[in-house]
Amino acid sequence: MGAYDQCSQKTSPLPFHGSVSPGPKAVFAWLALLSAVLCLALLHLLRGSQLGMAVVSPLFQYITSSTNNQGVLSTYSCDYSEGQWVWSPGHARRYNGTECNVKDSENCVRNGRPDSGYLDWRWQPSAAAGCQLPDFDAAAFLAAVRGKHVAFVGDSMARNQAESLVCLLAASSPYSMVYRDQDPGTRLFWRWAFPSHNLTVSSYWAPFLARATGRSENYSMTYSTVYLNELAERWSADADSMDVAVVSTGHWFWRPSIYYNGSEVLGTHLLSGLNHTEIGFLSPYREAIRMSVQRLAGSGGRTGRVVVVSTFSPSHFEKAWDDPTTCARKTPYREGEMEVGVIPAELRKIVREETAAAATRNGGATRIEVLDVTKLATMRPDGHPGVYMHRDPFARGVPERLQSDCLHFCLPGPVDTFNEILLQLLNKRRLGK
Repeated sequence: MGAYDQCSQKTSPLPFHGSVSPGPKAVFAWLALLSAVLCLALLHLLRGSQLGMAVVSPLFQYITSSTNNQGVLSTYSCDYSEGQWVWSPGHARRYNGTECNVKDSENCVRNGRPDSGYLDWRWQPSAAAGCQLPDFDAAAFLAAVRGKHVAFVGDSMARNQAESLVCLLAASSPYSMVYRDQDPGTRLFWRWAFPSHNLTVSSYWAPFLARATGRSENYSMTYSTVYLNELAERWSADADSMDVAVVSTGHWFWRPSIYYNGSEVLGTHLLSGLNHTEIGFLSPYREAIRMSVQRLAGSGGRTGRVVVVSTFSPSHFEKAWDDPTTCARKTPYREGEMEVGVIPAELRKIVREETAAAATRNGGATRIEVLDVTKLATMRPDGHPGVYMHRDPFARGVPERLQSDCLHFCLPGPVDTFNEILLQLLNKRRLGK
């Protein structure tokens, strides 16, 4: 149902025949039509301001997240990939990151970030989408994945989203930590359980998805060695147990690497000194996505599996990584102020192409979805920890150099929107649409 339908559905014009004067019903119909027009105009004016959106948002959300009389969500066909961030006070203030054990470097509130406006925006799909993105509903998510295993596979952005989901769910349902790395500084494999719904959530570190050695596993190394004929062992061994698999990767492909197919060197990226052909990283990225989706779509023993591949979420380093002001913005970009970069757009295209091809090969046996977050993430330079990856970074004055995180998102923060969209994708699957 469109956002204006609640106003227009009252209109019931009656036909006039010949020269008969309009009776009371006809007059009522014309008054209803006039009311609908005025309602449309009012909504249009209100949508043009931040205050207006704060007033209108609850109405729009109610309309677009409601069900029709067949019980099918009206948002199931919504395109969330394009839109803008609109002012919505308190939208992302849903949980305390300390209480749900988020990574210290992403707990911006605890670390003393003084501004909190980054928590007051919500994603509004473009007018062409004809829909709203409802608030995250923990009860609905838990119901959709009751008795399931939800797995996040990929780089630290996959982990960022996994921790966001755990916090969003923990706000309404108790959870327990089933497993975490012995080294508190690493988060290679974590698992949480929500006993009330027999739900398991896991996060697998696999920055290339494929098997890799070198820097991605040991920071003392200068480059990574990636085997594009094999998947990373831990997640691929558990693939058959995954009911919902969210794949998210990309950032490690930008770094120096050598790529193999078995014992054969395929080429390198940013390693001219090794005397191998420079092949860049787009084709290795494509192969890793293709191989991973094929493994998940072909896994046996699970009915109703959903494979969700996330598009690339870019960083916002405006200066050197150790400049304290490299990502210090306080508000989202406005429409037209920042476009999706060439490389992020290409990575997004690869995900769309490979998931579409996999869906065709799969014949519908496994639902394969795209979680397209590239545009909405591009527009949020304000949502990163920045220097507030450290506890009280300016307690002893302003340092000349200090590492900043302009890649991951604060928790709570914009990454929670990824899970709002994920919920809609799961509802789409659950309702057979």
